[in-house]
Amino acid sequence: MTLTQAQQFKQLLNGKQHALIVFDKNSRGDGIASAAALSLFLKQLGVRSDIISPEFSLPEQYRFVSHAKKIRPSTGHLQKFILSIDISKTGVKELSYDVHENKLRIFITPKEGTMDKSLIKTSATGYLYDIIIVVDTPALASLNSFYKNNSDFFENVPIVNIDHKTNNEQFGHLNMVDVTASTTAEVLLDLFKQIKSESITKEIAEALLTAMIAGTNSFRSVNVRHRTLLAASELVQLGADRNNIIKQLYQTKSIATFKLWGVALANLQFDPKLSLAWTTVTRDELIHSGGSELDLPGVIDELISNTPEARIIMLLHEHTDSTQGHRIHGIIQTQLPHDPHILNKKIKGSVNAQNISFVISGEKSLKQVEREVIAHIEDFVKL
Repeated sequence: MTLTQAQQFKQLLNGKQHALIVFDKNSRGDGIASAAALSLFLKQLGVRSDIISPEFSLPEQYRFVSHAKKIRPSTGHLQKFILSIDISKTGVKELSYDVHENKLRIFITPKEGTMDKSLIKTSATGYLYDIIIVVDTPALASLNSFYKNNSDFFENVPIVNIDHKTNNEQFGHLNMVDVTASTTAEVLLDLFKQIKSESITKEIAEALLTAMIAGTNSFRSVNVRHRTLLAASELVQLGADRNNIIKQLYQTKSIATFKLWGVALANLQFDPKLSLAWTTVTRDELIHSGGSELDLPGVIDELISNTPEARIIMLLHEHTDSTQGHRIHGIIQTQLPHDPHILNKKIKGSVNAQNISFVISGEKSLKQVEREVIAHIEDFVKL
């Protein structure tokens, strides 16, 4: 008899000791809270887990989500390399090491006799994690250097791929990709109910509802379906506090955040022919507002709320960290029927759901980048 995906997931988990949960930093609220919910659920099942999102920094409004503070931007060692030396005949009098021209040199002085290279053997321990669960991430390449630098790890450890996006590349050993869901959190809720519904605690329910609210812009996105609302209602019955979630995500803002939003709205422009709304934030404006680059994704949500007729929303801002040179970061969110992947062929950023994120380094001014990207959008809209 063919196993259901939930049964396959449970089978994959059987005997596992330590899971790695990973997601693309650009997945934002759905990825953050879904990863936290999954970690909490695995704990209920007796499976340890760590959460990694490359180059991630937790936005202030998600700090209330249980386990969200445990999300790290990188992992430590994934594997240990072992040098074994037979010292039964020589013993060891002295041991030291140094690093020279990026090479580790180990110096061993035997108590007696001499040592031969035939006495040295090398080996590697198993990986720290015995299963990888990737959430709300359409492609492993979206994990950037973390994936590139650990390709052997991803090739040798079983991967579970949990997502709802139509562009998911089905890269897992088990692919739990439900394109009829509005958020990844819905996919997880179905999974949790099938595996052990009594283990869905209030904390888990609240994390899942947070992911749904964030992933649908408080249920205002065009992709919200009837099942999404039913799932949200079920989570409230399980103890999730919807009012507190709304307060934390949308109503608990610092003065600096409001100032930053004010700058972005003051610079807002709209082109009705392109159905494009966009704004720019200079480095000086960002610094003087007292806001943080972590607040900028929330600016996109404000632009959506203030320009409901726009089908394409864009934010361009200069990075405040001058040590990395002059860089301009762009965030574009497209609304259906626009396909962000087609637009991204010109922009060459990274795509997650309907969002494009890109960085342009060099001497181009913010105004130059603005003109170039809008030209790409004009070509895209004409297609």
